[in-house]
Amino acid sequence: MRQLGFTAPTPIQSLAIPPALQGHDVLASAETGSGKSAAFGLPILQRLAAQPRGTTRALILAPTRELTEQIAKHLRALAVQTGIKIAAVYGGVGFAPQVSALRRGDDIVVATPGRLLDHLQEGTARLTAIETLVLDEADRMLDMGFLPSVRRILRHLPGDRQTLFFSATLPPAMSGLVKDMLHDPVRVELAAKVAPVDTLTQTLYAVPQERKTELLLELLKDGAIYSAIAFTRTKARADRLAAVLARNNVPSDLIHGDRSQSQRTRALENFKRGKYRVLVATDVAARGIDIADLGHVINYDVPLAAEDYVHRIGRTARAKASGDAITFVAPDEEPLINQIEYVLGAPLARSQNPLFPDAPVARPKPRLVYRSRPRRR
Repeated sequence: MRQLGFTAPTPIQSLAIPPALQGHDVLASAETGSGKSAAFGLPILQRLAAQPRGTTRALILAPTRELTEQIAKHLRALAVQTGIKIAAVYGGVGFAPQVSALRRGDDIVVATPGRLLDHLQEGTARLTAIETLVLDEADRMLDMGFLPSVRRILRHLPGDRQTLFFSATLPPAMSGLVKDMLHDPVRVELAAKVAPVDTLTQTLYAVPQERKTELLLELLKDGAIYSAIAFTRTKARADRLAAVLARNNVPSDLIHGDRSQSQRTRALENFKRGKYRVLVATDVAARGIDIADLGHVINYDVPLAAEDYVHRIGRTARAKASGDAITFVAPDEEPLINQIEYVLGAPLARSQNPLFPDAPVARPKPRLVYRSRPRRR
């Protein structure tokens, strides 16, 4: 940890590591970029350091390939002097290297639920010695329909394990899963209200749906936006936006679920190296991508859920750095902005759209909805 430059724990690490070291189940929520990977990773490494190698004793489940690879990378950096081996198991890449890692009993397996189930069905994974189970971004697993897969995986695990839940939000729909999987957990909550970090500047631009691309190109003209992830709602819209950026000589690439893992990895690595100015992405990239010095997040489309807005903008202003989040709001998306502002507990600032320098900046008046009162009996 000294070699990595870690000198002081983050709040989530200070609160979650002690009970995890003591063997308690932990139910933890904290904002994106707060250091959750080390909060659950360090107690696992501490426990495994005193045990013989060759048996998989810890399982970490994550919803996306990118997050799985990122967690494995972080843990390998922390474990470099321990001899502890970490395997990343996810789809879109070859089966054989994962089979080798599982058969030799790498100490920690970080996996997406779908690919791990494939290995369980093929008989290439054995989880009978698991001592610690971690669900990272557990709310996202619930949203993405992973709950049946998680429950199937649980049937392969010992019942007397330690279970750690880490997530940015803990919606009420997760209460049943928590009750089934955790035993008398220590509750660590640093994100009671879904809110972005203080170093993040948020700006809205009102713009017709058909002129969003024109607005993005206008904002890119002066060079102030040098490194940005632009989030779209669908894969088709991501493809179209990336094509327009390429035609306008904006260095860019894209990440979404229809791209192969090698394409997604290459796009992300080239973006990190500065080869691309804009990375177009769907919400598959909203969690689990850790990019140093990401200057801007651009919500080309307003997300359907307020929590997704928080996770998107959490890609910038990480680790106390500053960042900017820009959101394009079409008239039909105003109700979604109202929902986001309600969850955040504050209105979002609106700026003058450079395409319409004479247009008013004030938010439109909300539509009134009248409901009839029930009759008194």
